[in-house]
Parts: sequence; C-alpha cells; structure tokens
Amino acid sequence: MQKFKEQYIIDEKGKKTAAILPIEEYEELLEDLHDLAVIAERRDEPMVTFDELKERLRKDGLL
Repeated sequence: MQKFKEQYIIDEKGKKTAAILPIEEYEELLEDLHDLAVIAERRDEPMVTFDELKERLRKDGLL
C-alpha cells in the first residue's frame, strides 16, 4: 500500500464526517473486506492439510 495524505470532509462544527481516498486504495479495502467475509463464512469448515490439498489437485489433474 502506498502512503497518501489523508483528506477529510468536515461539517460546520469542524467534525470529520467522511474521508477522501484514492480509488485504488478504496478498491483494495473492498477486496480485503470481501476476503475477510469469505474467511468468516468458512471458519467452521473442516481443515485440509497442504499435503491433502496437493493430492486432491493431483487427482483432479490440476497439479
């Protein structure tokens, strides 16, 4: 991630109400949020070891 200067929208009292960020940064944040949602949805699924995964991929002709 690249560093950028934060910019804010403030109300008439000087309270920050929104942030402005580059679209690339916004899209990265959305992607991270999606990844975290997928992880949360799958947390109760059984675990598969790396070796088991490799074997399954070999069986399916994907490795």
